[in-house]
Amino acid sequence: MSEVEFRTIMLGVASTWVDGDAAGAAAYFHDDAVYEEPPKQQFYRGRENILAFFRDVMDGDVRLAMKWHNLAFNPGAEIGFGEYTFARLSQFHGIVTVRFKDGRILKWREYQYQSDLPWSDFAGESGFRSED
Repeated sequence: MSEVEFRTIMLGVASTWVDGDAAGAAAYFHDDAVYEEPPKQQFYRGRENILAFFRDVMDGDVRLAMKWHNLAFNPGAEIGFGEYTFARLSQFHGIVTVRFKDGRILKWREYQYQSDLPWSDFAGESGFRSED
């Protein structure tokens, strides 16, 4: 997998979330994928369970927002990460580490923090911005 393919998948995940397309988002995940927010605050194994979770989150009239701030990928290990802001009823800033298999997400592990601050204030002086 190339870095371009990685970025395409990650941007696709964000786009399908914003569009409320649970099936489209789940399609980026491997059949045997694990989606987790440690320590098992959220834990879903298998694309079908991930799809059910996505449908539950996307149910209703609440619009979702998701933006990637930084994405990086190690093609040799097929592991990448991204810093993001996600909002539904509350706003969260976080980081996700992903591993791929056969061009799909095999493992998704996220850590997030609820905050109303804009990303630049949340990330602070150590935050990476496009002007860095």
